[in-house]
Amino acid sequence: MPRTNPRRRDALADAAIEITAVAGVGGVTHRAVDRAAHVPIGTTANYFPSRDELLGAAARRVAELHLAESTAATAAAATKQAGDAAGRLTDLLAASLVMAATTHRTRYLAIYELQLEAQRRPALAGALARLAEAAEAQTQAVHLALRDAGAPPGAVPLLITLYGGALFMLVTGPGPVDALAVRRLVEAMVTGARSAG
Repeated sequence: MPRTNPRRRDALADAAIEITAVAGVGGVTHRAVDRAAHVPIGTTANYFPSRDELLGAAARRVAELHLAESTAATAAAATKQAGDAAGRLTDLLAASLVMAATTHRTRYLAIYELQLEAQRRPALAGALARLAEAAEAQTQAVHLALRDAGAPPGAVPLLITLYGGALFMLVTGPGPVDALAVRRLVEAMVTGARSAG
């Protein structure tokens, strides 16, 4: 019977995320996760008996971490009222992109690897689809929290697409991330999305 210690499950999923980012999905094995998490051989298999379950756990953990940070960003956006509307949105998105491409780069590399693997694994595709839905809902919440600073409702899907493309280029690029260049890029994204909306 699979083990249920939540801390251990999270630690194993975190190790799987790290391995995915460095070695790709092909590098994620039960033994590799055991080694990366510094647990006895066989521990990961006790928690996640199949490789599909292990990859699904990594996808769910990524979603959990992402949503926790998005909730915090929504709360911060709701309390920040200084500056012009587009400037506040630009500040929020630029800071989010820089953090994702630096502090959380490993996590997003893992997400991209998992998205590619999901083309061949329906269960993984389902877990990642839930992440995408939740991320879009959180993005809508940020725009509502910003009130006048948010993009018009019709422009939010466009802004999500632009943000996703920018994030992919920043995360997979050679680096380092230039915060000023990111801000200029976001200014163009916000201006374009607001005018299109």
